[in-house]
Amino acid sequence: MRKTGLLFSLASLCFTAPVFSASSDTPESRDKFQTTFLKRQVDQNMSVGRAIRSIASHYPQDVVSIVDIALDTYPDQHREIIFAAISAQPASTEEIVQLAIAKDVSSCAAIVKLAITAEPSYVDFVVQAAANSTPEDLDEIVRVAVLTEPDSADSIVQTLSQEHPNKFVQIMTTALNTVPFVGEYVVDAMLAVFPDEADTVIETAVRESASEREQVLKILNTAQHAGVPDSKLRMYALAAGISESDFTTHVAGK
Repeated sequence: MRKTGLLFSLASLCFTAPVFSASSDTPESRDKFQTTFLKRQVDQNMSVGRAIRSIASHYPQDVVSIVDIALDTYPDQHREIIFAAISAQPASTEEIVQLAIAKDVSSCAAIVKLAITAEPSYVDFVVQAAANSTPEDLDEIVRVAVLTEPDSADSIVQTLSQEHPNKFVQIMTTALNTVPFVGEYVVDAMLAVFPDEADTVIETAVRESASEREQVLKILNTAQHAGVPDSKLRMYALAAGISESDFTTHVAGK
């Protein structure tokens, strides 16, 4: 036990922030040093994931550069590396996701799911990083994100729609097709940031939830609370197959 602690202490004396950031070192020498140190830590910890957590706890400012080296050194263990790094240092989530996608260690969707699972509270940073890195995968990013963390679907849709306002209908549609029961929360979130697009927001939500009567009524109630007039809500309700009497009872009469 004492021997292990001594070895770690000696290694720690070598691994300091100035060594990484020193301007006199070449990138090649820094990479070589980091690789050597990482391998030593993996040997001591018996796992690359535990090594990453240990390094991140002592040197949080260097976690992204260590992940960079780790993904090159142990590519087959990329899941363990990404999960350990994000769970140990969630503030670096966005950079870690971007790095993993850039290195093409797995599909964008798989990286998104893994990163959200590692730290669900940073879901907005995950989807933002993924969508900025691979905008062509936007639909899949939305789908995987809301499936992995459905309780944050409203935040996911809101974040991505603000980043890609020209695609907010596409983002809403994908989210509601994937998890229809979040319609009212998505509408509430979208009306908060796109009040001038209320018609489009409600029409999209009602259309995509039309087969779920209860969901449509909840969406209409949410829109009503946001200040949308009953005259417009009645039009959306009738278009979705809600009867006049049900609209009066469940929406207008409230």
